[in-house]
Amino acid sequence: MTGSLQKSAASLGLKRCAGCGLKISDRFLLFALDRYWHCSCLTCSSCCVPLAQIASSCFTRSGMILCRSDYIRLFGVSGECRSCRSSIPAGEMVMKAKSYMFHIKCFVCSVCCTRLVAGDRFHCENGALFCDQDKPVASEYNKRNLHSSAHDDSVTDQMVKTDYLIDR
Repeated sequence: MTGSLQKSAASLGLKRCAGCGLKISDRFLLFALDRYWHCSCLTCSSCCVPLAQIASSCFTRSGMILCRSDYIRLFGVSGECRSCRSSIPAGEMVMKAKSYMFHIKCFVCSVCCTRLVAGDRFHCENGALFCDQDKPVASEYNKRNLHSSAHDDSVTDQMVKTDYLIDR
């Protein structure tokens, strides 16, 4: 679960801080985990750094509120690249299509091998990637080169965006 958003205290009226219990009269406050916080009270349960100083999001698991790096350190797991089948370590930038993960260098069209980058439109069928130009051959390609026994007849249009591998 992620969350935290800086809001203007004036626009929300006075709220009580979930951390210290006092009213929040500061100019800015944080809203995370369905509660309001002073910027100094929402801290990482592991490293104790105020989260407002290091990020615009936080992670929660096992009753702890964590910064990104401590979440990865404590709970991050490696995954497997759909294309090359090699391990992807926790914290590494990945590309995602449906439920599949790819190394950035492996995120290429299955027909023309063009690297798909942020903003490109692509299609995913049975874990195989197709650039916008090769969408018409996607179904025929997968009939010849089925990558897995799981069968998914749909060709899904998606937009490329990068992400971090944090947890499967």
